[in-house]
Amino acid sequence: MRKFIILTLISSAFHFVSAQSNTLLEVNVDTNVELQTIHNFGASDAWAAQFVGTWSDSIKSKTADWLFSMESNKEGSPKGIGLSAWRFNIGAGSAAQGEESGIKDRWRRTEGFLQNDGRYNWNKQLGQQWFLKEAKKRGVDQFVAFVNSPPIQLTKNEKAHSDDGQGANLSSGNYGAYADFLSKVLDHFKDSLAIDFDYISPFNEPQWEWKGGQEGSPWNNDELANATRVIDSVFVQQNIHSKIEITEAGQIDYLTGKKDKHENRSDQIETFFSPDNPYYLGSLKSLAPKVAGHSYFTTWDVQKLKRKRERIAEKLLKYPNLEYWMSEYCILENNDEIRGKGKDLGMRTALYVARVIHADLTIANASAWHWWLAMSPYDFKDGLIYHDKKVDDGTVSDSKLLWALGNYSRFIRPGAKRILVTYKGANDVDNLKDGILLSAFKNRDGSIVVVIVNQKDEMCDIKLHMSLPSKTPIKSYVTNESFNLHKMGAGELGNGKIQVFDKSVTTVVLKPQL
Repeated sequence: MRKFIILTLISSAFHFVSAQSNTLLEVNVDTNVELQTIHNFGASDAWAAQFVGTWSDSIKSKTADWLFSMESNKEGSPKGIGLSAWRFNIGAGSAAQGEESGIKDRWRRTEGFLQNDGRYNWNKQLGQQWFLKEAKKRGVDQFVAFVNSPPIQLTKNEKAHSDDGQGANLSSGNYGAYADFLSKVLDHFKDSLAIDFDYISPFNEPQWEWKGGQEGSPWNNDELANATRVIDSVFVQQNIHSKIEITEAGQIDYLTGKKDKHENRSDQIETFFSPDNPYYLGSLKSLAPKVAGHSYFTTWDVQKLKRKRERIAEKLLKYPNLEYWMSEYCILENNDEIRGKGKDLGMRTALYVARVIHADLTIANASAWHWWLAMSPYDFKDGLIYHDKKVDDGTVSDSKLLWALGNYSRFIRPGAKRILVTYKGANDVDNLKDGILLSAFKNRDGSIVVVIVNQKDEMCDIKLHMSLPSKTPIKSYVTNESFNLHKMGAGELGNGKIQVFDKSVTTVVLKPQL
């Protein structure tokens, strides 16, 4: 039966016929009710790009195409997932210290532009710079620079990690020097490479102690606020247009309330955006009107997944001028459904992450969604693309996760509006856990994108109720165990009834006549 259905899907364009009877889900899509703006989907160059970016042209070009390409093959299927944002890690310079850095894994040390004599060497991080330039060449026009640790020349212990984890590894006397360092890096990339970073994130995951293993620095809220004020004053003085992105919280619940263990590193929306708070930053000229958080350790169980994101939405109602960006995620936690350890190129991980994307976009109202490692050498669920852990050259492999993310990133373009979708069960806990998840978006060009995540073990029929003519052109793209963002056909909307595979992510693109 499955072989017959696949042939039917391909040969009959979009309107599918099956001999079997499937569950029918009635879905209302209201194109006139617009919700949050979607700015981008992205990933990070840490840490592997420093090596992969120096490999053979064929390997690194294939990697860049998978990540950034908006082109299609002769069958009409995408060659890549069309990421619309790229996160560039500004290194602290631990690579120069080798094993003395206190970071055992060579791949987690980074080069640094600032040198011990106070001068700058712009020939550092060349592998990362290659991917940065290729991202722009392939159409990416939104860039975020982020810092795990200030340069080792400025830190308290001259290391890229903390000794005790109690506070910032940067004395207040060096806040100005840190701000000047950031300004010089941003100016260089703008003037020399025509890369204009839209945002700079100076404080990545300030909640954690960062006492080794990789570059990082803890920051208490008062330290973060005081340093941000200094950075803002330097940016204004030096005419830096990149906006400061905070808070890059290690978990999204650090944004929305106080946490006992880290009370002075939590409740960050109120701390930095309530005018009554002594650490209020909302009036700073250089501060981006958004908060950033990472979805780690808030995705299981499904009731927790929903509740934590509802809290974000509630805070956005209180502060309507703020946006929320989900700026980093991979699977770290071990739970009843999935474990972080163990590379998985299949649909199990892809569907787990698709549920998280859906929840972040439709419950937390995220305006951006970023995966963590674009490429990974680890036996872990942390990469979109996997490769050998070799310095000089190697091979690369794609994953179902890469293409499932592409069901969103390739078709929901910058400036799109999420639009209202209603159906029975929708974001109820039971449906979030193992049901069908739908979201819809309106691009600037008027095209409508509907993403369908079918977590069920059975094929399902979807009836889309939309105020569009029956002759509206329509295309569909599927990621499942058999296909990687494969174009299944093209046709017309007709009566709006479509069929989706079991354990799949399907994107439906409609092109209303304007």
